[in-house]
Amino acid sequence: MNLCADVLVFGAGVTGLSTAYWLCKKGKKVVLAEKAVMGAGASGACDDMILFQSKKPGILLKLAFKSLELFRELEKDLPGDIELETRGGMIFIENDSQLKVMEEFVASQNKYGLNVEIVDKKQLRKLQPNISDCVIASTYCSQDSQVNPMSLMKGYRLAALSLGMKLLDRIYPVELNQNASKWTAFLSDGTVVESEAIVNATGAHANDVCALAGINVPITPRKGQVLVTEQLPRIGETNAWSALYITSKLKPELTDMSNPLAQKYGLGFAFSGTHNGNYLIGSTRENAGFDKTTIPEAISLLGNQARHFFPVLGKAHIIRTFAGLRPSTPDGMPFVGEVPALPGFYVAAGHEGDGIALSPVTGKVVADMICGITPEFDISELKAGRFMGEKT
Repeated sequence: MNLCADVLVFGAGVTGLSTAYWLCKKGKKVVLAEKAVMGAGASGACDDMILFQSKKPGILLKLAFKSLELFRELEKDLPGDIELETRGGMIFIENDSQLKVMEEFVASQNKYGLNVEIVDKKQLRKLQPNISDCVIASTYCSQDSQVNPMSLMKGYRLAALSLGMKLLDRIYPVELNQNASKWTAFLSDGTVVESEAIVNATGAHANDVCALAGINVPITPRKGQVLVTEQLPRIGETNAWSALYITSKLKPELTDMSNPLAQKYGLGFAFSGTHNGNYLIGSTRENAGFDKTTIPEAISLLGNQARHFFPVLGKAHIIRTFAGLRPSTPDGMPFVGEVPALPGFYVAAGHEGDGIALSPVTGKVVADMICGITPEFDISELKAGRFMGEKT
């Protein structure tokens, strides 16, 4: 089978589907090819957070603001309920060292326009009445939100299909050739697609597609293990995270070295309640290659950590566990844009834990670039050639 398209997108995760959706809205003829099925990668094995508080002032925080704006449009425009909610978020602080770092971090975010503050223990308990006494203070941000990743992907998919997108499931590229202004992709089932542009949105596997084009980008998988509880009565007013994860990144000397197992699995605390009443409890950050198995030792750590913050969870049942592979980069920034040495070849991958949160704006930015529209933001920090010694 031979196909012609304006754009060939690889990857039916949240970023690839978002890109295809925005391209279709702009009237482009799009073919989307997925090696497995929709959401088979990190997009289907993650939590549901649109988290502002973890981001340093700069391009990622700016993109997050735009994404939330676009999510509110998508809530109206996409078919089905994407379960967008803005519950707010809190980052739990356990000692004075963490408090000092978070006060400085919050002040820098305030200057950048984020509505976040430090609240004392009394205010904390109003929002989180079940919190443990180990927490001495907390941040609070009213803008932190969440969305159902599977519903979001389904919405993107149905909308794009209604606009003419052709979807190829269980098909992947085996050869990519560039000739003048055209790309020719030879796919695993024998299909040949000729297109003006290619978008590589294959997450942790992005370098496999890049290799077919003769380039290398340093995207590697970072494993995250997560617990899912039974449906529970609302535990608190907001979703929550621990300050240790953020403070240890900002001040490595504050990393807790007293728990070797926590260090082994890169333990961090994330706690979000779904639309249906289940809670997602995470997570680990492991450099474990493409291994997606869940490890009882890590699962036990996650459960103990949840009870540490919320003793009431000691009576809750865990109904399942899962692991996903976040696409990580050396500098913690995604690759978004055209590869300078390969006109018409775009990369949209490497978001690690921000794939869901930044999917609307990433897809729109890439679609704009392909259509010759200057993006609303200066995304030079995210340029696809930044580790190749190339200029944009």
